Amino acid sequence: MADFIIVMSVLRREVETGWIIGEAQVGPRVMPGIHIAMPWPIDRVTKLKVQQLQRLVVGGELPDTITGRAQPLQSQFLTGDQNIISMRVVVQYSVGVPVDYLVRNENVARSVASAVETALAERIATRNVDAVLTTEKQSIQEEVRAAAQRIIDEYRTGVLLSTVNMESAVPPPEAADAFRDVASARADSSRIISEAQGYANDLIPRARGQAQQLLEEARAYKEKKINEALGDGARFTQVAAEYDKASEINGQRLYLETMEQILPRIKKLIIDKNGNLDLTIVRKGESSK
Repeated sequence: MADFIIVMSVLRREVETGWIIGEAQVGPRVMPGIHIAMPWPIDRVTKLKVQQLQRLVVGGELPDTITGRAQPLQSQFLTGDQNIISMRVVVQYSVGVPVDYLVRNENVARSVASAVETALAERIATRNVDAVLTTEKQSIQEEVRAAAQRIIDEYRTGVLLSTVNMESAVPPPEAADAFRDVASARADSSRIISEAQGYANDLIPRARGQAQQLLEEARAYKEKKINEALGDGARFTQVAAEYDKASEINGQRLYLETMEQILPRIKKLIIDKNGNLDLTIVRKGESSK
């Protein structure tokens, strides 16, 4: 009886030092060789599958959600823009430190779930609902896994997180219709913007082409007018030079030609500066008819 009391006192002291769980002695690593354990109730051997991935759901299982047995408060999170969103996150983890996993935690799954839920609530609270539902999903998963792993390491849970996957992120049923309307309006807005952008992409090049064409036509018209003006100026210079050679005769001829153009098909009476009528021209005009 004394020997049994001595053995139990030794076991109690080892329990207090963290090397005994129940009646089982645990080491940080099981080294190669022969390991002999005394029969129960003195010793008990617990074998862990350290490479096996274990699954944990934060926010309720899918069957519970479908049947309506899920707890809403466990799956609802508050976003940075004061919206409520229901989420279901699947966590996969394995045993990292066997001693901590066996000795230092009464309920490892609950500790892991609490750490993931805390990290997830912190990350969701810094983003708006649109980012959580669309573009920020991947970054949130990575941030939650890293933050939850730090919490787990701090509490010495002995768990190594493998993945944190956001399987579901939806608005609560009470606001689902409003969210669908907003999503539909956002889709319509994106479609209209895309159509407008396509119209602009089609119209702007055509407008630029037409503008370039008008510029080319304007340049051609400018060159044409300049050339015509130069030609008229050169012709006028030549006519002026010839006019200077016989200015009186040429002046009279030009005057008469001009009058012919101004007053077509009209009988004309030519009167000189002394008021005398030149009847020869009249008679020539009548005889030619």
